[in-house]
Amino acid sequence: MDDLRFDGQAVIVTGGCRGIGRGIAQRFAEAGAHVLVCCRNEPESLPDGVAFIAADVREPDQIDAVIADCTQRFGRFDILVNNAGGSPPADSATSSPRFTAGIIGLNLTAPIVFAQRANAVMQEQEHGGTIVNIASVSGIRPSPNTLAYGAAKAGLLNATKTMAVEFAPKVRVNSVVVGLVVTEQAHLFYGDESGIAAVGATVPLGRMADPTDVADVCLFLASPLARYVNGAEVLVHGGGEKPAYMDAAKGTERG
Repeated sequence: MDDLRFDGQAVIVTGGCRGIGRGIAQRFAEAGAHVLVCCRNEPESLPDGVAFIAADVREPDQIDAVIADCTQRFGRFDILVNNAGGSPPADSATSSPRFTAGIIGLNLTAPIVFAQRANAVMQEQEHGGTIVNIASVSGIRPSPNTLAYGAAKAGLLNATKTMAVEFAPKVRVNSVVVGLVVTEQAHLFYGDESGIAAVGATVPLGRMADPTDVADVCLFLASPLARYVNGAEVLVHGGGEKPAYMDAAKGTERG
């Protein structure tokens, strides 16, 4: 569909060198967009049509440098996908204040600042722009062993709604609430292939997501098809997680 083409438009994907971000960057490039990804370290390779700039999104001056590179390179800045984030597992009862501050800085403060700086540019463009924040189911349900991450993602959902009100009508802001995804780091949480398959079986759709499942929703939200979608939380989690009582009840019946 022409509405899902982005020919000539400029997209920044933070954390776009691997995992979900890489999938998002690749799909926008395939749809004709000029794509710039920023990560702290340059990857060995990137999809065709994707440019790279080194940046730590926790540093506001480096955010400014990424945006300046985009506008100089492509002459415009149409779409921001705030994807950079994550957290290693950490015990909720003993994680340090420094660790907590770092996780919140990456997953909440950084995307807010990046969105603010992007909005400043987009407001000056006749065509405005679009911001998509990558959130997580960890922000809408308990998040064992990722306490600070879950809290940050919950904050990002609220920030999305607030920015959607204040940045409109020129800039639309939405969030994608991502569920379980198979990426290069999936083994840290789910184990080997059998573990990933077992976890996927708990999802109503029968599998964990692929990064392209998330990417396609981002394309929709950035497209004219979503022209009246603003401040939304789009759930991309395969139906969520089956309630534990369902399997417990089956076990009781067997007994």
